[in-house]
Amino acid sequence: MSAPKSAPKVAMVMAAGLGTRMRPLTDDRPKALVEVAGRALIDHMLDRLADAGVETAVVNVHYFADKVEAHLASRAHPRIVISDERDALLETGGGLRKARPLLGDDPVWVANIDAIWTEDAGPALDHMARVWDSETMDACLLVAPMDRTLGFDGPGDFFLDAAARIAFRGDAPSAPYAFAGVQITKPQIVDAQPIESFSLRRVWRPLAAAGRMTGAVLDGFWMHVGDPQALVEAEKALAEQR
Repeated sequence: MSAPKSAPKVAMVMAAGLGTRMRPLTDDRPKALVEVAGRALIDHMLDRLADAGVETAVVNVHYFADKVEAHLASRAHPRIVISDERDALLETGGGLRKARPLLGDDPVWVANIDAIWTEDAGPALDHMARVWDSETMDACLLVAPMDRTLGFDGPGDFFLDAAARIAFRGDAPSAPYAFAGVQITKPQIVDAQPIESFSLRRVWRPLAAAGRMTGAVLDGFWMHVGDPQALVEAEKALAEQR
């Protein structure tokens, strides 16, 4: 089945992080190249994006940048464009801002490399693309129900209202949904920001307050592969699914 016509053709893949929580596995490689079930984390995400119709993936690099570039040179799909952050690590917001000239002006996917999931009711990214509405949204985030997550030990990130608009947890002791590491967004959301290190949450909060950020709920099981123990548990979960 082909991806929805509304699916973005360009993606930004965040692969520049230091992966400190993944040590010692990241002593000689970036987290993007740590393998889960025999495949590098970045390839798990790029495969999902390619299946969703992505033609070009902009990948930011910093830690072991040469290894990431060499690994990606072997991929045929999607086409890879490198956003070089060797001089300074810029986090998610700064990474998107620096890569802005490479992304064009149409909505794009923005994806972390440490998110893996199973699907119970069809491709999650296709569902997101069908939900996406440029008239009413500036960002649509894939969110996972907290009771269907692994490797995420926080109290939850978001609430959703009846129209799937996102509200941050704020002072509440817990929230029912976690950010699952992928979003569709208008790249213009960072245009007013300087090229510096900052989290995308800086721009998300005003978008959420204005009702311009929505959540698409994952119908599956989400795994945040952020440390060696989470990797072991993710491999076990994937093996059980197979």
